[in-house]
Amino acid sequence: MKQREEEPVERCEYIHVHEDIVAKVNEQMPEEDKLYDLADFFKVFADSTRIKMLYVLMCSEMCVCDLAGILNMTQSAISHQLRTLKQMDLVRNRRDGKTVFYSLADGHIKTILSQGLDHIEEDGG
Repeated sequence: MKQREEEPVERCEYIHVHEDIVAKVNEQMPEEDKLYDLADFFKVFADSTRIKMLYVLMCSEMCVCDLAGILNMTQSAISHQLRTLKQMDLVRNRRDGKTVFYSLADGHIKTILSQGLDHIEEDGG
């Protein structure tokens, strides 16, 4: 991602709180614990290995062996990352005989990834 040049932060020339706007926003603001959960959710996306795994699973359901082969990682490393993704409800699994297949938990994950990439590409990245 390209670094942007530092731009000075614009400030009001005098302090005046717009009470009506502040009250309206405070009414719509999620509870503090939900905001912490949201921050934890986005922290999961801060790891490029997990992002790669999610993109692979966006293309196809896969077992740990397939993911390890595509990403050139050990099955142990893949399993470790899948545990994190599963705990955050980003992936789900299903068993077929002795094989466990992983896929994205739902369409929201694909939307988040697609919109994130669109934003990066739109920015000239």
